[in-house]
Amino acid sequence: TEIWRSSWYVPCLASLETLQELCRKENLTCKSIGITNRSLKSYEVEYLCDYKVEEGKAYYLVKWKGWPESSNTWEPRKHLNCPLLIQNFLRDKNEYLSRGREGKAMKVRNHVKTLKPAIADYIVKKAKQRIALQRWKEELNRKKNHKAMILVENTVDLEGPPVDFYYINEYKPAPGINVLNGITTGCECADCPAEKCCPKEAGFILAYNKRKKLKIQPGLPIYECNSYCRCGPDCPNRIVQKGTPYSLCIFRTNNGRGWGVKTLQRIKTNSFVMEYVGEVITSEEAEKRGQLYDNQGNTYLFDLDYDSDEFTVDAARYGNVSHFVNHSCDPNLQVFNVFIDNLDLRLPRIALFSTRTIKAGEELTFDYQMKGSIDLTSDSAEGLSPSKKRIRTVCKCGAVCCRGYLN
Repeated sequence: TEIWRSSWYVPCLASLETLQELCRKENLTCKSIGITNRSLKSYEVEYLCDYKVEEGKAYYLVKWKGWPESSNTWEPRKHLNCPLLIQNFLRDKNEYLSRGREGKAMKVRNHVKTLKPAIADYIVKKAKQRIALQRWKEELNRKKNHKAMILVENTVDLEGPPVDFYYINEYKPAPGINVLNGITTGCECADCPAEKCCPKEAGFILAYNKRKKLKIQPGLPIYECNSYCRCGPDCPNRIVQKGTPYSLCIFRTNNGRGWGVKTLQRIKTNSFVMEYVGEVITSEEAEKRGQLYDNQGNTYLFDLDYDSDEFTVDAARYGNVSHFVNHSCDPNLQVFNVFIDNLDLRLPRIALFSTRTIKAGEELTFDYQMKGSIDLTSDSAEGLSPSKKRIRTVCKCGAVCCRGYLN
């Protein structure tokens, strides 16, 4: 739970159970913590915590939605009408047994069969994780400004949503940095592209073909029609500004790479997939943060070095789905600089396009070296000042052509 004050958050130090108990005591509702008018007056199973067989009857320990854990009660199996929750309970129990060396799940104590405490504890943690990830998914889909869905999945460990990450749809500039300037007019095309369409006015060709797929080579900029242009939303030169067109899933990787992103739909070659957004900061500030991130083994800094190296995008705390896209030395996404409502060459938008056909269910990756980071091979690192020498992060992409390090 957070208290919103202008542009920053204050985390609430009270536990979820404490807040729920307070709401019930004061007869208040709060949907974000599960207290609704319905739950104030009724009992609904939130998840199942434990299991026992007593005198031949099966019982489940029930956590009631909107009630603190101190209100948990043992209920006969025949009184419960929650088949999905029972299914989750049994799946989590079997998953624990398959991973561990606990042997049989049941212990007999005075003719009462019970689960071992370690198993019950794991089941509760999985139930809480499932609820937290569901709430996070709902939050992401409330905040996104594109039509495609965002899913969240973790079948690997007990990790929940990131604690200090806030979803944004566009750049969040640091004080003194203006990411919306330089545009006062747009093209007058009735049917883009025409002779004086935006790309041609900037001295470049239209980036897209008739199928709205990328047709330019990496390194060339993309100039899309802007908010001053006469053309409408169906203009073939408005692609990146419409947002991610594909439903994506943030998932937990099983090889120690943390979270990753996979597509839920087939993506054709040269298609726009997503934009890389975050805080826009100065390169000096980026250098300071980079030292900290390297010590943590994180890489979220993206240098805006199309024309100069004055600014950097930091997606560590503020970002979109691209925050979770992993590195690969053999990626399926390519970086392009995009100009729409800002023609300042120091502040391009960063778009990720597919380099090949990507199957549904396949992980999305891009090469972190495309971020314009310093080449820290053994030869080049020797001449750097102490502030420029950074801890090298081992690459786990698994590609045949893997370079061994992310930076």
